[in-house]
Amino acid sequence: MSHARVSMYLPPDINPAQASIAYGCRALPKLNEELQSEDLLTRQKALMALCDLMHDPEHVYAAIDIGCLESLKALLKDNNDMVRIKATEVLSIMATHNVGREGFLKHDVILALAYLLNDPQSACRENLHLALKHVAQLPSGAQGIVNNGLIPSLVWKLQREEEEIQGLLLDTLAACLLEDATEALSNRVVPFLKQKLLSTNDDIRSKAACMLTVVSIPLEGKNQVWQHDVIPILVHLLKDKMEEVQANAAGALMYATMTTQGKYAALDAEAIHPLLNLLCSSLSKARLNATKALTMLAETPEGRKFLRSHVPVFRTLEEDTSEAVRRAARTAIKVIEWKP
Repeated sequence: MSHARVSMYLPPDINPAQASIAYGCRALPKLNEELQSEDLLTRQKALMALCDLMHDPEHVYAAIDIGCLESLKALLKDNNDMVRIKATEVLSIMATHNVGREGFLKHDVILALAYLLNDPQSACRENLHLALKHVAQLPSGAQGIVNNGLIPSLVWKLQREEEEIQGLLLDTLAACLLEDATEALSNRVVPFLKQKLLSTNDDIRSKAACMLTVVSIPLEGKNQVWQHDVIPILVHLLKDKMEEVQANAAGALMYATMTTQGKYAALDAEAIHPLLNLLCSSLSKARLNATKALTMLAETPEGRKFLRSHVPVFRTLEEDTSEAVRRAARTAIKVIEWKP
């Protein structure tokens, strides 16, 4: 005769590290209480559950409303590595939503995250930089990072972090420098970016060139790009194997060549030929940036003289599919054909 026997093992779909979540409006308050528990496993389970819930912006709003951000800020200083890693992961997920980013600014989460810039766990640092990247997507968020004095530290980290984190840093800094590039320029951002342009990593080269475009918008940035001999490297990148790198390098040259020194540095580096080649690029961004950079070079007598024989190429761009490229081509023709 057979007997019923209960297995000693959990069913295969049961995760012992996952917190049981209360139903309805009690779910998040219960998890917030568990985040403050003295029991390590309870804190870890609550963080695991929050990672799942924070993908919903409504849950993010409710979590902020009941004070979860304050609890998470406290956990950023937890002695347990896994708690810090999961706390930063929760925050990075919350930062993908507008309500989360606004909550970060209201509750001073940016400064709390800065506490972990030197955390020994790379996963923790990667999560915090992912969160900062999302926050910087809002102009107010980028300004918040600047106002909290993080720019010098972020620029310095470009030299020290792992490549994957460097990519996040470059994204964050590019957004922040659009708001205010002063601190970055006074903390050697241009020499650091010059080194990143030589990276074997395609993504790093592309993002460094993109960030140099932002750096070169203020006059001080243009001057530093010229002073640190970055322009010859940008010209070299116009022939990079990656079209995105080519386009971003042309964008940086577009701004760097607005000064007389920048113009002649680009001419000395023989920028005209590779820029002309980009006028046939499949990327409209590359065609636009190259056209504008060539317009800058055409403002010199030497550049204008050389480009006169290439006016038919710009005539072709007047029929480009991009309105911005068409306008830029018309401007370029006017500058090239101008006679004193």
